[in-house]
Amino acid sequence: MADETLHYRSCPLCEATCGLELTVREGTVVRIRGDRDNSFSKGFICPKGSALHRLHADPDRLRMPVVRRGDDLATATWEEVSWDEAWIVVEEGLRGVIDAHGRDAVAVYLGNPSVHSLGPVIFNGPLVKALGTKNVFSASTVDQMPKHVSSGYLFGNPLLMPVPDLDRTDYLFMLGANPYESNGSLCTAPDFPGRMEAIRERGGRIVTVDPRNTKTAQNSDEWIAIRPGTDAHLLVAILHVLFAEDLVHTGRVVALTSGMQEVIEAVEPFSPEIVAPITGIDADTIRRIARELAAAPTAAVYGRIGTHTVAFGTLASWAVDVLNIVTGNLDSPGGAMFPLPAHDSGRGKGKGRGFVTGRRHSRVRNHPEIRGEFPVATMAEEILTPGEGQVRALVTVAGNPAVSTPHAGRLDAALGELEFMVCVDPYRNETTRHANVILPPPSALERSDYHMAFFSLAVRNFAEWSGPLFETDSPQEHEILGRLALIATGPEAGSDPAVLDAMMLDGALQAAIGAADSPIADRTVEELRAIVTADPDRSTVDHLVDVMMRTGAYGDWFGAVPDGISLDTLRDSPHGIDLGALTPRLPAALRTQSGTIELANPAIIGDFERLLASLSGPLADPDALVLIGRRHLRSNNSWMHNIDVLAKGKFRCTLQLHPDDAARLGLVEGSDAEVTSSVGTLVAPVEITDQITKGVVSLPHGWGHDRPGSASAIASLRPGVNSNLLTDPEMIDPLSGNAVLNGIPVEVRPVTV
Repeated sequence: MADETLHYRSCPLCEATCGLELTVREGTVVRIRGDRDNSFSKGFICPKGSALHRLHADPDRLRMPVVRRGDDLATATWEEVSWDEAWIVVEEGLRGVIDAHGRDAVAVYLGNPSVHSLGPVIFNGPLVKALGTKNVFSASTVDQMPKHVSSGYLFGNPLLMPVPDLDRTDYLFMLGANPYESNGSLCTAPDFPGRMEAIRERGGRIVTVDPRNTKTAQNSDEWIAIRPGTDAHLLVAILHVLFAEDLVHTGRVVALTSGMQEVIEAVEPFSPEIVAPITGIDADTIRRIARELAAAPTAAVYGRIGTHTVAFGTLASWAVDVLNIVTGNLDSPGGAMFPLPAHDSGRGKGKGRGFVTGRRHSRVRNHPEIRGEFPVATMAEEILTPGEGQVRALVTVAGNPAVSTPHAGRLDAALGELEFMVCVDPYRNETTRHANVILPPPSALERSDYHMAFFSLAVRNFAEWSGPLFETDSPQEHEILGRLALIATGPEAGSDPAVLDAMMLDGALQAAIGAADSPIADRTVEELRAIVTADPDRSTVDHLVDVMMRTGAYGDWFGAVPDGISLDTLRDSPHGIDLGALTPRLPAALRTQSGTIELANPAIIGDFERLLASLSGPLADPDALVLIGRRHLRSNNSWMHNIDVLAKGKFRCTLQLHPDDAARLGLVEGSDAEVTSSVGTLVAPVEITDQITKGVVSLPHGWGHDRPGSASAIASLRPGVNSNLLTDPEMIDPLSGNAVLNGIPVEVRPVTV
C-alpha cells in the first residue's frame, strides 16, 4: 500500500539478534516478519520477534515516571509525574540514604534485559562507579557467571568466551542447552535449529545431554539422560578417558597451554566407572563419547545454563573448554572459536594482568566478589541484617529479582524493608512494585540498537545498527542512567547528563589516539569529536558506537583505512554487514600473565576435592527427587507473559514428572501437587510425561505474577507459580557465586482437599 513503509532492525528480545522487517502504516507497526535479506539470520524469526510491536503498544508499559503513594502495596496508589518531579524524588531519597548511612548502604541490581539495550551496556558501568558502593548484584549470578570465571582463569579475560562454530563443525556435543526453545545462549546464532539441521544434513553428528528429552534432544542424533547437577562429573570423566587412552591432540593450541600435568592428575580419580552411578550414564557410553570427540574431524563441546546453575557450574564450564582444547578444537574452524566483533580492535600482545577474584567480601556471609559483584543470592540478607553497611536503598536497572533469584519470597519481603528504591524499568512488576519511583526507558522501537554483548558471542562475525523507528519525548535510557549517576555523585556533579556524555566520548577518542600503533596518533580529540557528532540526530551511545566501529578491527580509522567501516556504513546497510567466518585469534587474544592458556588455576584444581567428595554426597542419592527448570520459545525469563499472543494457548507453568514417579506419588494428570524444598512450598498443576528422567521434576522459570501492586493485566490472568520460592540461597557454586537453580532436592505429594 502507498502509505506503508518498510523498516529493518534486529530483534532485541533474545541473544539470536534476528533481522526483522517491520511494516509501518500511519505511525503503527502492522506486520513484522523475518528479514530475508539479512545476511546473518536469512529471514528466520521466532514468535517473540513477531510480537515486538505488541511490547511497544502494551497498555501496561509505563510511558512516564510514576511515584508510589502509600506503604501498603495492596492499597498504595501510583501517581504519574513529570520527569523533573521524578528526579526530585530520586535525589531526596537516594542522597538521603547516602548522606545518612554511607555509599555501601545503597545496592544496585543489573537485570538480564540491560544487556539487550545499548544504553545500559555502555552506561551501567559509570552508574555503578558513581554510586561508589561495594554492593553490586546482577542476573549474572543466576545465569552465566561460571563461564566468566572459567574464561578468566583460562584466558585471562572473563569476557573472552569461545562459541561453537556451528556452520563448520562435524560433531556437536551439547549439555544443559535447549536452543530449539531458547535460540541459543552465550552463542549468538540466528536459527540455531536450522544450523543444527545443517550439521546433520552434511553428515555430522549431534549429541545432547539433558535430564529432559527436549525438542533439541529430539532433533539430535542421540539424547543422553543425565542426573541434574552432575555435568562436571561427566565432563571430567571424558577428560580422564582422553588422557588414559592417549587421545589428546598435540597441536598449536595445546602447545599454548600450561598446567596440563596438574589437569591429568586432577581428573585421574574420575574414571567412567566411578562417575556412572552419580551421573546415571553407563561407563561404556562415556568412553564412546570421548572416543567420538577425539576421532571427529572437527568437534565442538557446548555447555549452557543447565551446566552453570548447579553446584559445580564453574568446574563444568572449565571442563567444556579444556575438552575443546585437548581434542584440538579450540580456536580452530569447526570447533569452539572466539568471535571478533566490529567494536573490538582485536589487538593484543597475548599477555595481560590476568583475572582475580575476592578483592572484597560481602558483609554478612563473607562471599568474595566476582567481576566486581556479589552473589545475588546474598542480596536479601544484606538488606535484612542490621549493622554497619546494611543495605537501605536499592537501584535496579531492568530485571525482576523478586521472581528470578533464589528464595524469592525472602527477597520480596526484604524489598519492603528498604528506605528507598528507584527502578529503571518499563513495567510495574513483582520487583518494581516496591519502588518509590519507577523511571521508564523508551521502548525498543524508540531507541537505536547495536547488540554489543551478543555480537561478541556470534557464530559468524557480523554487525548491524538501527536507529529509532519512532520518536519519543522521554529521555533515552543512557540519559536516565547518566542522570542517576550525577545524583549519586553529588551536587557538585550538576544535573546535565551531557557532561557525562562528553567525558565518555572524549575518553574513548583519547584512548583510540593513544593506542599502540594508532593510525590516528597525530589527530586531536577536538577534530575527531566534530566528525563523530556531525549528525545531530544521533545520541551519545551512537557516537560511542561510531568510535568503536571506526577504531575496531574492520574500522576506517577516521579515513586512515579507506575501505574500513563506520556507523555510516552500518546505517547504509539495513540488512547488516557480514564480516566473515570466525578465524583463529590465539595467542594474541590471551590476557593471562604467563601468556599461556592457564589450565590449572589453583581455585579450579582445588575444587576437584569437593567434586570427589560429592560422589558419596546428596547428589549420589538415587532415591532423591530433584527439581530443574525449563525454557519455552514464547517466553524469556519473566518478560513475555504479559503479551496476549505469546501467553495464550496451553498453560505452561506445570510440574512435569515421569509416569513412574507420578504413579509412586499418587499423582494424576491435571491434579495439583505440593512441592516442598528446604526453604519453601508451592502448589502446581501436574503434567505427566515420559520426556523427563525418572527422579526429576521440572517447573519453568519466571512465573508468579500474582503479587499485589504489580500491573500486568494479561500475566495476572494465569500467574503461575514462582519456582524460586524453592531455591536455597545457601546453595551456590563457591567459585563463581552462581546460584544453584537446578538439581534442587524436593518432596512432592498430592494436594488433599
